[in-house]
Amino acid sequence: MQNKTEIYQLATAHLGSLDPDFAKLIQNVGPCLLQAKAERNPYEALIRSIAYQQLNGKAAEAILRRFLALYPDDFPKPEQILATDDALIRGCGFSASKLLAIRSLAENALAGVVPTSEEAQTLSDEELIKRLVTLRGIGRWTVEMLLIFNLQRMDVLPVDDFGVREGWRLLKGLSEQPKPKVLAAAGEAWSPYRTVAAWYLWRAVDWYKHNANNL
Repeated sequence: MQNKTEIYQLATAHLGSLDPDFAKLIQNVGPCLLQAKAERNPYEALIRSIAYQQLNGKAAEAILRRFLALYPDDFPKPEQILATDDALIRGCGFSASKLLAIRSLAENALAGVVPTSEEAQTLSDEELIKRLVTLRGIGRWTVEMLLIFNLQRMDVLPVDDFGVREGWRLLKGLSEQPKPKVLAAAGEAWSPYRTVAAWYLWRAVDWYKHNANNL
């Protein structure tokens, strides 16, 4: 079985061979440093994702820190969340809609709708997306982040992601961001390494921001 370094090397060679702009971006950014948190199961990863929705990182981290302080021994199990008074969870800074989403996720984890890490490995990307977007507060983008950053799937292109679309706009010198369908069509050639392509497009936003004067 190939390790991540070998896979990333194959991915960058593939992407660079397809597109000279991508080749230049890879040269400028350097090796892919995508780090997944495989130790987090889907249930935990989705709870954390809900906390981060529509908030900047620092605000979300503060809310999540207060939430986890309610359960000092370990990440809260679904039963613990369902047994916690709503006011305590809201007091951490969660909105009413996020509280409902967290409770729904806990209920569905107990019902077996949210897969364990082991079960998730037996399901395809699309099977996981189709299954999890039925849950309250969970959209396709959230599941794609789970696929990339927790389940370590290598062929995921989140075309609705602002940063990915902005990275492609900058890379290609476009006047506006591509529509998701347009980017999805362009990204078909990047398979089976679309996750690595997405990582470089995220990095492109930072690189162009700091190097615009040198172009």
